[in-house]
Amino acid sequence: MAVKLDLKELINKAKKADQKAFRALLSHFWEDVYRFQLKRTKDTYEAEEITVQTFARAFDRIETYEENFKFKTWLLTISKNIHIDLTRKQKLKTSEIDTSGVSQIADIEPTVEDKIINEQNLSNLLRQIKELQPHYREVIELRFFKEMSYKEIAVRTEQPITNVKVRLLRAKKLLAEIINQNQNG
Repeated sequence: MAVKLDLKELINKAKKADQKAFRALLSHFWEDVYRFQLKRTKDTYEAEEITVQTFARAFDRIETYEENFKFKTWLLTISKNIHIDLTRKQKLKTSEIDTSGVSQIADIEPTVEDKIINEQNLSNLLRQIKELQPHYREVIELRFFKEMSYKEIAVRTEQPITNVKVRLLRAKKLLAEIINQNQNG
């Protein structure tokens, strides 16, 4: 029962644009949405793309979530609809995400992942970044090495800003996991 209360609290905080709540929801539900899409698409890249779009759309429209539905079901419904839209259009880069709420997913304060990444020396960090999949490596390099804004990255990658922010959150989390594995391994 405590998990449900924590989840409800996270959702309420996310509705108030709490960044930690967004990150916690992304971390908690990423695998569920990703596995759901992997079963549908049978393609890891496409499943990740749709998962990124799912969280971007969900975070943009979090205020529309109704508590009488399970949050996971709400996310999976969004994900299913995105997949259906993309299948109809046959173009992965097409997105109908409303960018009016883009600021909700801002990466303002340093996260645990940011702190872990900052503690690495440059040569180790570059080696570990190369372990990321290309689409994650690209946003990390554009944001932190070329110091591009979210908007500039969105233009460069031809993705909505919301997708860029979610992809960057995920890339930093994966990079922090790689760093921790290398330190402990």
